[in-house]
Amino acid sequence: MRRVAEANGVRVKAYAGTTGVLLAFDVEPGKREDLLGFAVSREILSGRFAGRIGWLQGILDFPGTSKARGELIATNVAPIQKFRWSDYSVYPDTQYAYTVQPAYRSGTSLVTGSNRRLFLEAGPRVVIETQGFQGEDAIIFNRAVASSQAFSRRFPDLDLEIQQAKEAGMLASKTLPQRALDWLSRGLVEQIESFLAQADDERWAIDLAIYEYHLPRLHQAMVAAGKRGVKVRILYHAKEDDDATAENKHLLHDPAIPGAILFPRVTTAIMHNKFAVLSRIEPSGRYEPVAALAGSTNWTENGCYRQANVVHISRSPAILENYAAMFETLIATSTNRRATKNWINKNNKIPTAPERFGGFSPRSKFADIHAMATLIAGAKRDVLFATAFKLRDEITDALLGAANDSILRMGVQNSSSAKITGIHRDRTAHFTATSLLPGGLEGWLKETTAKQKGTIRVHTKAIVIDVTSEAPLIISGSHNFSTNASKNNDENYLIIRRDRDVADVYLCEIMRIYDHYRFRFSAREKVKAGEPTAPPSLSGDDSWCNDYFTDGSLKSLDRIRFSGY
Repeated sequence: MRRVAEANGVRVKAYAGTTGVLLAFDVEPGKREDLLGFAVSREILSGRFAGRIGWLQGILDFPGTSKARGELIATNVAPIQKFRWSDYSVYPDTQYAYTVQPAYRSGTSLVTGSNRRLFLEAGPRVVIETQGFQGEDAIIFNRAVASSQAFSRRFPDLDLEIQQAKEAGMLASKTLPQRALDWLSRGLVEQIESFLAQADDERWAIDLAIYEYHLPRLHQAMVAAGKRGVKVRILYHAKEDDDATAENKHLLHDPAIPGAILFPRVTTAIMHNKFAVLSRIEPSGRYEPVAALAGSTNWTENGCYRQANVVHISRSPAILENYAAMFETLIATSTNRRATKNWINKNNKIPTAPERFGGFSPRSKFADIHAMATLIAGAKRDVLFATAFKLRDEITDALLGAANDSILRMGVQNSSSAKITGIHRDRTAHFTATSLLPGGLEGWLKETTAKQKGTIRVHTKAIVIDVTSEAPLIISGSHNFSTNASKNNDENYLIIRRDRDVADVYLCEIMRIYDHYRFRFSAREKVKAGEPTAPPSLSGDDSWCNDYFTDGSLKSLDRIRFSGY
């Protein structure tokens, strides 16, 4: 959902996801003089907290304050000096009202922490409702380690324990209590459990195709389904002398799921799917799919709690047909990857202008890569992305676009890439790689994943095209946009066009991940370059907004695109 409001020369455009709201601001030229930023208040209009009113908060303050590092401060005291801001303290399926007031300095002196001479003018009020889980698409992103600052504020005791474990040289073995893991999940695990719980008796079936099946909590949900009489079929990654396979086989029998039929996917590559199809069983015995669960999330502790991931549940008939047919094919060809590829080549051709499509790999001649690159290259306004591993050149080139074109390009890549990380020379592009601080939750993640094959912080594989337009397009799934994902692995992905509600969920979450890691990455690069790294602070005059109104600058294009022009 997205809404616009204007008043007193100020414009705000709000984009609502499931657990986030992105606010984009703009001001008329005459309102820029002495502008110190924006103060934003929020009123909760529905749900159990209805009636609560308060100021949004930030961590930056004016110079000369004694505020502790990381301490939050209300925006009516330390206004937002950006033209885009996000609120991630919202709940799904809840109505909110945001009032945006421009803050101005009084007099000619620079504003400091000890000289807060500022006043607020009236501004627009926008009412918007976050998205729930009952529609055609239900989408949930976990918090993961990108919420490390909020974690420190919410769990100061655990933050202290992590620091003590680090000092004692025991950080690599430090575990987190379930209450902290549940907070990091942000409802992602619960949504998977809720999906499985819909199958309540023998008239239902659950078909699961899974790469890593390692989380006991989700296995318990599958065991419970089997005990209810649900028909369970599981196709799992089975590769000789493979750690993931060994753990899959172990958990699938500890304890066994009553009545489940197991299909090992024998492959020299990776059975990289993480999707499930929920079906009603008709009196004739035919399976009638009612929902498909997809996304990037492996059923592991890392996948659900540590790495940034998404679960996307679709109830679209077209998508369900694709996924149900693919599961049957995977079973029929479980020991013959070539037969799987031949079926996909023939029966799963990607439309040139898909509205809703469930796509699969492996396939021949990189047909999926070429189709995705063409969709990305067709962007008219913007391209946003969060990706995990090395991309095919066709995808990288499409993300980069033409030098200094008019497309806003912003994204985060889990591992550094010479082409798409760092501050790009192109005035329209700014990309980043993941980077972790040495302490707190981020230090814990760095230590406890040290023995993995690569430290995966962003595991999401999502690209959003023209999200600020009336016809956005989303590509999201298990597919890594890589050579192996196209040519060798079993993969799945959703392509959805012209659904602004779906696009807004991805927009809010990709920007959450991007903004977090851009700050981390930039700080690391400054240290490497030997540049000063003094803590940032607010500007005491209106110079902060100059870049947002410099023709051709990245910040100017950011303001224009997100505010809706």
